[in-house]
Amino acid sequence: MEPVCQLGDRPGLPRGERAARDGEGGRMKQITLLALSLWAAQAGAQEMSRGEYVARAGDCMACHTAADGAPLAGGLKFATPLGDIYSTNITPDTTHGIGNYSYDEFARAMREGIAKDGHHLYPAMPYPSYAKMSDDDLRALYDYLMNEVKPQATANRESDIPWPLSMRWPLGIWNRLFADDQPFTPRADKSAAWNRGAYLVQGPGHCGACHTPRGVGMQEKAFDERDEQFLAGEELNGWYAPSLRGLKMSEDDLAVLLRDGRSKHAALSGPMDEVVTNSTQYLSDDDNRAIAGYLLSLPGSEPVKRDAPKVAKAEMENGHQLYARYCATCHASNGEGAEYAVPALKDNLTVNADNPLTLLRVVLEGGKTAVTQGHLPYSMPGYGWALSDQDAADVTNYIRGSFGNHAAPVTPAQVKDAREQQHNE
Repeated sequence: MEPVCQLGDRPGLPRGERAARDGEGGRMKQITLLALSLWAAQAGAQEMSRGEYVARAGDCMACHTAADGAPLAGGLKFATPLGDIYSTNITPDTTHGIGNYSYDEFARAMREGIAKDGHHLYPAMPYPSYAKMSDDDLRALYDYLMNEVKPQATANRESDIPWPLSMRWPLGIWNRLFADDQPFTPRADKSAAWNRGAYLVQGPGHCGACHTPRGVGMQEKAFDERDEQFLAGEELNGWYAPSLRGLKMSEDDLAVLLRDGRSKHAALSGPMDEVVTNSTQYLSDDDNRAIAGYLLSLPGSEPVKRDAPKVAKAEMENGHQLYARYCATCHASNGEGAEYAVPALKDNLTVNADNPLTLLRVVLEGGKTAVTQGHLPYSMPGYGWALSDQDAADVTNYIRGSFGNHAAPVTPAQVKDAREQQHNE
């Protein structure tokens, strides 16, 4: 495999903002402590092994660590149409983890979704994406998990899927029908940086697991840029992962957004803040730029020309008043927000998404930016406690129909559904 496909040949150095130098008394102490903590974090990042870098790129921590659980000891719940399943222990514990796996057995699990004892893994594990990973990267990841991760004697939890639906042999048929087991092949007509970004997105980053539409078998409908459905957006686990095609931002801004969880005019929240916290902030600037360049090369569908959303005048006026009361202090009366702190609402990906689920959940529950080196997180309070379903729909429609936005209106019934998604988690 060409060097462009190797994760370990670039160090994963997070970049932090330099702490402010001015201040007095306790303020100065806080700044000094922050600067020292950032220095220590960056020093630790410089010592990151190749295998840990691969693990960060693959975001192993996010799925294999339960809330308040030990790192990589599993137990995180995933809702499926058949019932809840739980991530497994991937520490080197020899009883409950993968401590007895040979490298070949590990690679088979990663690429084919088959465990050491021969049973099929649920495709919530994105092995069709990991099949694209290079041998060197998988070897480095194996060495990291076996030699650098602390063993945890945490038993794996059985799924809540009832028998006979819990039988795993049909997954072999699913694999033959839907899984893509082909390794990544660089395109000769593209630059090394483009191929690097494609490898990270399609392989270890498994972006398609959330952002690509699913078919009747819950399979990803596409695995690379040759299909226009790749990364075209999908609703998953109570959130809407928006389309990553036809993005309207610069390569620099998108790379910064991946690194810091915020950029000049945008911010990430919901499940993506965990991706930044656990994964992309640790990637090198070159890798984040490569990812950004690849994503920005993906054409969007032809834009749908919409008139301003048709919302009753009284509802729009109510939305305006609610926006002034709850939103304008931070997002500004013109929706421009505050650079690098509060996202702008004009041309905002979440605001204008065809599926408004994530926007509604942010309005109801609030949100927070990622926790990254050198950036204290910002949070937005939720207003579900203060807004009726009608009020939440009105203020959402005001945002989706103002500041140059022309997104379709939402209904109180959709607000009710968003509340139920929150309560089901």
